[in-house]
Amino acid sequence: MPNLRIRRTAGALGAEISGVDLSRDLSDETIAEIRQTFVEHQVIFFRDQALTPERQLAFGRRFGPLNIHPYVAGMADHPEVMEIIKEPQDKVNFGGGWHSDMSFLEHPSIGSILYAVELPDYGGDTLFASQAAAFEALTPGLRATLETLNAVHSAGREYSASGHSAQKRSSMNVAEAEGATGEFIHPVVLTHPETGRKALYVNPAFTMKIEGWSTRESKALLDFLFDHCRGERFTTRFAWSPGSVAFWDNRSVWHYALNDYPGQRRHMRRVTVDAWPGVEAKTGADRLAHAR
Repeated sequence: MPNLRIRRTAGALGAEISGVDLSRDLSDETIAEIRQTFVEHQVIFFRDQALTPERQLAFGRRFGPLNIHPYVAGMADHPEVMEIIKEPQDKVNFGGGWHSDMSFLEHPSIGSILYAVELPDYGGDTLFASQAAAFEALTPGLRATLETLNAVHSAGREYSASGHSAQKRSSMNVAEAEGATGEFIHPVVLTHPETGRKALYVNPAFTMKIEGWSTRESKALLDFLFDHCRGERFTTRFAWSPGSVAFWDNRSVWHYALNDYPGQRRHMRRVTVDAWPGVEAKTGADRLAHAR
């Protein structure tokens, strides 16, 4: 049986796992325990790992098929591996704002695995916020109302010419979203397929409006939720070190890469898991995403 040691990092979410070498071929029992810790704590962290792109891919594939990002070019030999690099001369980082990865897709990803290759001397931490805890902190009346709503998600704003994600960076090939990027409808509240726990599923980067509402009508509710969801009591903060790994649940977690290391280099690698094999979301594919 695996001999993992698990330490919580904050009250709302987060756990650090030690006693495992992710570069090795792990047993099914070890993967099952890592997965259970991920499901329970929403974001998990590992220290002192030595992952080549190939070994990061192998680890990610133990949890499901991997995503190829539609706007950010992956490595030439490994398109599923996204290199997230901020060079000393770059002003804008990637992921520098509260968001949930890939909610702009018809079938959003379930998790992202980020590995630290090179870090600045200071700064560059990542914040995480539990959207399950944020939902549970709302009043029963508002929770009931939100469960009746769907929201429209799109990459159009974030990956437009003026969008944060599409800004030019020296060592990243990011494409602008030209023309129709597609709009997809997801429930405002997702139910976790394994725990049954409910979480808010809107985010400032990709949620455009409430389905059936105008943009103006949607703004007041979404602005309230965006402000509420990033509350300090729902967060944990991870200080990276070389070889660290973070694996977070995009269905119930926001994250924010801090851009507080001017003139320094930061190099990360990410793989994104599309779905758990054999696990169907309780919302069902017909509710999770309908193309506009």
